Amino acid sequence: MTERRPLILVVNDDGYEAKGLEAMVEIASSFGETFVVAPDRAQSGKAHAITMNEPLRLNHYKTVNGVQYWRTNGTPTDCVKLGQKVLLKNRHVDLVLSGINHGSNSSVSLIYSGTMAAAMEACFDNFTAVGLSLLDYSPDADFTAAVHYGKQIVGQVLEKGIPPFTCLNVNFPKASIEEIKGIKITRQTKGYWHEELEPCTDPYGGTYYWLAGYLVNTDEGEDNCEWALQHNYISVQPVHVDMTAYYAMNDIKYLENEFKR
Repeated sequence: MTERRPLILVVNDDGYEAKGLEAMVEIASSFGETFVVAPDRAQSGKAHAITMNEPLRLNHYKTVNGVQYWRTNGTPTDCVKLGQKVLLKNRHVDLVLSGINHGSNSSVSLIYSGTMAAAMEACFDNFTAVGLSLLDYSPDADFTAAVHYGKQIVGQVLEKGIPPFTCLNVNFPKASIEEIKGIKITRQTKGYWHEELEPCTDPYGGTYYWLAGYLVNTDEGEDNCEWALQHNYISVQPVHVDMTAYYAMNDIKYLENEFKR
């Protein structure tokens, strides 16, 4: 008997035509049987949004080298739900891979990221999940190094696993295979987005806005994701879905103590 190959679900947030999706398929298909569920348009910045007020559709659009490709009108999180609960509902999914995203998901970008929301959706149900992103926003970004080192990371995850109800946020610097110095296990960088809403005028004289801005890094440590990327290291960050601020629980205990009817 031949050993069963891992069953891998690939999703993304940049849409089914993104170059990074094909890079992720190259990684996934080298390890196991691969299925793709991707949005039918770019869904960056959707975070953990789900579709509730319109019907979800799932359509097969091609099969290449045994990899089945499906697209949906839903969000990245919907892609995971449809992949797990509709397309592969009677099979055990060994690994969910999200990306490779065009642009990093470091620091507070993690909060807005559709790529990482999809990975976190998978770990809700304790599926092994990894989100991969490249610090290059170009539609024609070079994913050579991300694929090379992505295969190493995915291979190790499949062999050794990660803690339950945890996923990995992997960010690659914009660098060649030779320029990348190694892997750093990191924490989320402290920082915030300085946002600018740029006003424009439409042909009818109405005003509309483009959201722009930049990251303000307030972190002086050398163990965070931004430091790693700036110094040509791959950042690997464990992420979980429990957003409780445990350190603050005792500080607000007065709300219990002062409760009055």
